[in-house]
Amino acid sequence: MATESERKFLVASDDWRNHVVETVTIRQFYVMADSDRSLRMRIRNGEQAKLTLKLGAAKREREEFEYPSSLSEADEMARFAIGDIIEKTRNIVPHHSLHFEIDEFSGPLAGLVLAELETTADMDASSLPVWLGREVTGDARYYNANLALNGMPDTAS
Repeated sequence: MATESERKFLVASDDWRNHVVETVTIRQFYVMADSDRSLRMRIRNGEQAKLTLKLGAAKREREEFEYPSSLSEADEMARFAIGDIIEKTRNIVPHHSLHFEIDEFSGPLAGLVLAELETTADMDASSLPVWLGREVTGDARYYNANLALNGMPDTAS
């Protein structure tokens, strides 16, 4: 078991694009999702599958359990997916000593771009990159399980 501690931000500009050091395609779906737990299958680059159980309310820290899976098992489980299958491109962007994961969503979520930063530290806004927009950490509408079930969040609220 590991504790995941992440901050999540909307992305305000494309200034990060020239700093990408790695790109990964991700296809993921949920077979269970509730306010305090989710079970998802994630396939990276069409080559690796991993089953992940997350426990805890949609806050900054949650318990996370991950298990490797075969692609054939992932394909079989996809029949039981709830909501939309999420497709996104994850871009790894270093900033000082930090590594941001910037997800560009496609399909029904096309146009949504989120940055995640796994950290337990609270950082001063001046140490964050200028291309970050509003922080949405703890806003359950931006958790992938809710994106799969509810679609694009209304950004007006």
